[in-house]
Amino acid sequence: MKHKPWIILAIAIAPVWLFGAEHGAEAFAQQYFSVAGRYTDFIPRIFNFLIFAGLAYYLVASPLKAFFVGRREGIAEQLNEIERKLQEAKEARKQAEQALEASKVKAKEIASDSEKETELLKTKFADMTERELALLEKQHEEKCELEERRMARETIDTVLNENITADDIPMTADKVIDIVAKKVA
Repeated sequence: MKHKPWIILAIAIAPVWLFGAEHGAEAFAQQYFSVAGRYTDFIPRIFNFLIFAGLAYYLVASPLKAFFVGRREGIAEQLNEIERKLQEAKEARKQAEQALEASKVKAKEIASDSEKETELLKTKFADMTERELALLEKQHEEKCELEERRMARETIDTVLNENITADDIPMTADKVIDIVAKKVA
């Protein structure tokens, strides 16, 4: 396991070492010179590369450009959507804060109104209770007066029926008052 990287490196370097011999390169250069009339193929390779790059640009440039333009527009659209949502969120937050402040003010008003209403109800019930008490006292006094009158009538009837006989008719007023006063007392 430890020797594996060295083995791979040796296998990769071996062809370079074997084919990179100087005498092989000179022989290849002589053979190329006899066929092409020059020692290297650098110029034709550059020409081939330029043709390849031109074809690649011609074939790939439009779709690649369209891809990047579409990607840029998509990103811009996403950013605009995000900004719109952010703005909506800010507006919603402002509205929520305003609603919260309005709710706080409304809560204070409700609390104040409830305190005022409580005081009004207290005074109203106190007044009603006082009126009812006064009415009950008046009714009690009236009942007492009625009871006194009833008792006085009963007493008078009893006195008149028991003490006054037909023989007592010539009785004087002073006598009747004395008899009634005795019965009442």
